[in-house]
Amino acid sequence: MPSRTDPVTRTAATSGAAGFVELFTPKLVTVLRESYDFRKLRGDALAGLTVAIVALPLSMAIAIASGASPAQGLYTAIVGGFLVSLLGGSRFQIGGPAGAFIVLVAATVQAHGPDGLILATLLSGAMLAVVGLLRLGTYVKFIPYPVTVGFTAGIAIIIFASQLRALLGLQLDGPEPGPFLEKLLVLWDALPTADPATIGLALATILAIAGLKRLRPHWPGMLLAIAGTAAASALLDLPVATIGSRFGGIPSSLPMPALPDATLDKVLAVLPNALAFTLLGAIESLLSAVVADGMTGRRHRSNCELVAQGVANVGSALFGGICVTGTIARTATNVRAGAHGPVAGMLHALFLLAFVLVAAPLASYIPLASLAGVLAVVAWNMIERDAIASLLTASRGGAAILLATLLLTVFRDLSEAIVVGVAMGSLLFIHRMSETTAVHSHTPFVREDRADDDYGPAGRTPYDGHNATDPDIVVYRISGAFFFGAAASIGSVLERIADTHRLLVVDFAAVPFLDSTAANTIHGLAQKARRRGISVVLTGTTREQRRELFQHGVRPPLVGYAARLESALPRLRRRLAAAD
Repeated sequence: MPSRTDPVTRTAATSGAAGFVELFTPKLVTVLRESYDFRKLRGDALAGLTVAIVALPLSMAIAIASGASPAQGLYTAIVGGFLVSLLGGSRFQIGGPAGAFIVLVAATVQAHGPDGLILATLLSGAMLAVVGLLRLGTYVKFIPYPVTVGFTAGIAIIIFASQLRALLGLQLDGPEPGPFLEKLLVLWDALPTADPATIGLALATILAIAGLKRLRPHWPGMLLAIAGTAAASALLDLPVATIGSRFGGIPSSLPMPALPDATLDKVLAVLPNALAFTLLGAIESLLSAVVADGMTGRRHRSNCELVAQGVANVGSALFGGICVTGTIARTATNVRAGAHGPVAGMLHALFLLAFVLVAAPLASYIPLASLAGVLAVVAWNMIERDAIASLLTASRGGAAILLATLLLTVFRDLSEAIVVGVAMGSLLFIHRMSETTAVHSHTPFVREDRADDDYGPAGRTPYDGHNATDPDIVVYRISGAFFFGAAASIGSVLERIADTHRLLVVDFAAVPFLDSTAANTIHGLAQKARRRGISVVLTGTTREQRRELFQHGVRPPLVGYAARLESALPRLRRRLAAAD
């Protein structure tokens, strides 16, 4: 599909540097500038209704699994979803509660209670907005692919484990443990209390969703499965837990906005949770926006999107909701349903609001086992099986990062898993980059089989006919990025200079980048050479490289500079001859 960019993006590209307005103009403004008409509104309305049908059961299920109420899930989708589409930097992003947050939200509720969750959500919103305003959204893309695949799979495993109690109707003597292994042991001991009716409803939900996806992929499988099992539960008077029996139903209106209780001690207590929300929210929302870009050929504005996510989280917290982020499944549904722009996401939130206002009593009949079945399907879909198979077989480094991230997510902590995964990915990248950096002596430049367009007439060297084996001159050419990962090995090679040479030439023509460690290495080399009576000349350096070298003292008279190796060698030979 040919790439398309919006007018604001094209303006920024032609001006050479995007200004504040270009970076933070919501996509809604861009779409309305494109002669938005009734035909586009109708398409957005149909897409918004389709997404609302998908989001309705998911929002309640995710909230319940997170330790919140189903009403909080709906408030999050309504308020947060509306603000994400209104202010966001993606045309198609759908915001709301996400399965990836279940682990973090549940841990926050367990440690700090519902008020602590709302406060952490509020703080996270402020942090996300600051991250966007500081234009740090671009750096989120540097998270390695094995890390995103690993933590997503790990979250899916935890989500499924968290639903086993509801799927099987298990009765526990005390609260369900949070740690993965402890949870499994407690649930295993409770297996004799499994309820056949609950298991039947859960299986019916899963099979209905899977069957409808296969036979009628355009039908709202999740909603139909929930409606069918709720009707069966009510008509057969099955003794299973429902939203009504567990939560007393959901309110038929939105609450009034209110600030959570906040003291300095409480803010400091929930701050680590808020940081975790911020990190995962940035990753999830921008990953979802990238998926939408890939499906449509559009380009999102990452920093604008983060600001919108921040405002949406603040808005959700004010209405008693939970964390908001971009949701990949609902965003993809929005694209496939024919959405034209952010109006679809805004209408999806309004359709959910209409359900709360009109049909809230019906939610009381929904079995919790059915919602657990929905989340079991979500967890299965979250695991990128093809990607995992490819990473496990492609390279040992990628496989190690994937497995480390997955295992740490399941058995330790999501934030710790991401930090370790990114660190491992960075070390692997540094190692591979250092292996591509090399230093060659003059020998490779004295080749008789070069093409004419490489070195001129056949049989000539790149030194204008001067033999590179001159005993007075030694030439080294560095190829690849000269940075801290390669500086030690390159420096050790360069220091092997025989005292019989009078001039060392280091060519940087094949070096795209050097850092401060590399500059310091050259400085140490030049000082050692001067003590031995050897002159050093650097050739092929760029302006940026010379600036870095100058800042570390690599300047005349310690070293000399020349533009090109080929033109410098004859001049250097004449200088040595004159000195004799």
